[in-house]
Amino acid sequence: MLDELLLAATFHDIGKLSVAAEIMSKRQKLTDDEWETIRKHSEIGYRIAKASPEIGHIADAILYHHERWDGGGYPEGKRGPEIPLVARVIHLVDAYDMMQRQRPYRAAKTREQALAELEQQAGGQFDAELVRAFIAMLK
Repeated sequence: MLDELLLAATFHDIGKLSVAAEIMSKRQKLTDDEWETIRKHSEIGYRIAKASPEIGHIADAILYHHERWDGGGYPEGKRGPEIPLVARVIHLVDAYDMMQRQRPYRAAKTREQALAELEQQAGGQFDAELVRAFIAMLK
């Protein structure tokens, strides 16, 4: 499981290689079409992984790493335990990491602010049990 998680964490955004650099580095608000292009990266990454015998077994984690516990994610709107565990972990850890990075459209959050946001989104965006375990591990 840990080997699968490490590999999926490494390759979860491989589909972004297909997104134009102008979109990935854009500082202004993205258009609806640009968001749609970015949202396709998980499906493209899935296809890349499926085509590779070395990483084919993590294809589902790549495909579903933007699904939300409450069903509001993409690409399929999966919810709760329908989302593979590895994808749920990547979604949580990646979100925590992104919260603490400076973005063109918002300031970086402190560790405490990021943890508070995870707690706030537990049971909504994120698997509440994973959020509790992640926060306990960090503290």
